[in-house]
Amino acid sequence: MISPAELKKRQALPLGDKIQMSLERIEEWYEAWDGQVYVAFSGGKDSTVLLHLVRSWFPDVPAVFVDTGLEYPEIKSFVKTTPNVTTIRPKMPFNKVIDKYGYPVVSKEISMGLDRYRNTNSKVQRDLRLYGGINPTSGKKQRPTIPKKWHYLTLAPFDCSEKCCNIMKKNPFSKYEKSSGRKPLIGTMTTDSSIRRINYLKTGCLAFNTPKPKATPLSFWDEDDVWTYLITQNIPYSKIYLMGYDRTGCIFCMFGVHMEQQKTGTNRFVRMKRTHPKLHAYCMDKLGIRDVLEYLNLPTE
Repeated sequence: MISPAELKKRQALPLGDKIQMSLERIEEWYEAWDGQVYVAFSGGKDSTVLLHLVRSWFPDVPAVFVDTGLEYPEIKSFVKTTPNVTTIRPKMPFNKVIDKYGYPVVSKEISMGLDRYRNTNSKVQRDLRLYGGINPTSGKKQRPTIPKKWHYLTLAPFDCSEKCCNIMKKNPFSKYEKSSGRKPLIGTMTTDSSIRRINYLKTGCLAFNTPKPKATPLSFWDEDDVWTYLITQNIPYSKIYLMGYDRTGCIFCMFGVHMEQQKTGTNRFVRMKRTHPKLHAYCMDKLGIRDVLEYLNLPTE
C-alpha cells in the first residue's frame, strides 16, 4: 500500500530522481519475470517515454501495439518507425462494438453505470446506480455510479457502455500475454484518472499480486515530466502533438470530452474537423457520434 502523502512526495521529486526510481522498478519487473516482459506501446508520448526508459537498460524488450482502427494516422506512421514492435488487432471493429453495446461517454465508470442501469429489471439495482445505498446482495454501502448531473442519460435514445476498452484493447493484450508468456509494462500515470490513482495506492508501480500482473513505472510522473524527458533526451515523438492534440487515445472515444470543452472552449472533435476532415465526417455521420455529442450539448464542429 502507498499512502496519499507518499504519492504526493514522489510526485514532487526532481525529474532525475523520478527517472532513477522508474528504472529501478523496470529492472525489478524485468528480473522478476526473467526478462519475459513487453511494453504496451500506443505510439503516444507517455508510452514513448516508457519504451525509451526500458530499452535504455534492456534493448531487446519488445513493444506491442494494438491497431484498433481508432488511431490518428500520425500515430500509426510513428509506430511504423519504431523498431521491434509487434502489432495485434481486436476481433471486433469499433462500429460493431457500439452497435452491440453502446457508446463510450463521459467516463468509463459512468458508461458502465449507464450500461448496468439499462440492462437490469431490478428497481433496487437501478436506484443503487442513481442514488447509492446498501446493496442487498453484498450488504455493503454502494455509492452512486451515475452522478445526478448525468441522470438524464438514462433516457438517451442511444446505449452507453464502457465495454469498448476491453474489446478493443485489453482483450488483444490478454491474448498476446497468454500466447507469449510476457508481462506488461504500461505508461500510465496517477494524474490520468482517479481510478489509476486508486490502483497505484493499492499496489504501487508493480502489481504482482493481482489477477493480471502489470507494471506502471511512470505512475508518479506528470505530463510536464514526460515532455521534459522527451525534449531533453531528444526523443522523436508523433507529429500529432504538433497539431494541437494533448491526448492521442482512441479518436472516436467520448470519455472526458465535456471536460476538454470546459477547460479550453473546444474539444477533440471540433479540432478533428480542422485537422482530419474525412475522419470527422466518418465519426459524425457513419458512427452516429454527432447525435451523441448534441445530446450531451457539446459542439461537433
